Amino acid sequence: MKVLVVLTSHDELGDTGRKTGFWLEELAAPYYRFQEAGWEIVLASPEGGRPPLDPKSNEPDFQTDLTRRFESDTEATAALAATVRLDSVAADDFDTVFYPGGHGPLWDLAEDTHSARLIETTLRSGKPLAVVCHAPGVLRHAVNEDGTPLVRGKNVTGFANSEEEGVGLTEIVPFLVEDELKRLGGIYSKGDDWASYVVRDGLLITGQNPASSGPAADALVELVNEAAA
Repeated sequence: MKVLVVLTSHDELGDTGRKTGFWLEELAAPYYRFQEAGWEIVLASPEGGRPPLDPKSNEPDFQTDLTRRFESDTEATAALAATVRLDSVAADDFDTVFYPGGHGPLWDLAEDTHSARLIETTLRSGKPLAVVCHAPGVLRHAVNEDGTPLVRGKNVTGFANSEEEGVGLTEIVPFLVEDELKRLGGIYSKGDDWASYVVRDGLLITGQNPASSGPAADALVELVNEAAA
């Protein structure tokens, strides 16, 4: 099996002067789930090369055994330093797609036409797709074949408004993930703030927050295996 992991290339947190990017746990935990499943992992980003890491995600309070393992894994860090350009990949070349979050995707991947087409093509081809934390925001311009929003009528989750308030960025982000999923007609639900919460609806898996990234990857592995059985 071959999985495409799509990371952000955006590193500016609005006009705050602070840096953002992808959230390390949301890459590291799924990375090792996929590796343990024996999958080939390809990392991509809009600009290619090394994607920006949200520096906050590597502070001691947010480090985990898996983030430390990733940081000391020469093969993993080499792959991260050389992500392929998103516009160079084709959905046909992969069995599934996974999007880690972090605030970065709200600025670039949420507006990226290549990303939207990748999402649409993957799901229309009968292949599973998972997005976690802020990454459900990348679904905002993806549509069904009849032009309706992809998430309309689907059970979904994503970074909750209360969690965005908790990190003090409600007025900084370009949109709130929870509000946007609801606006598009998604059937949004959430668990407790910062606790793992994963929703599966057909081929689409969504996770609420960083703690959901590993369980969402587990759900994706299970779904891919079901499809292959």
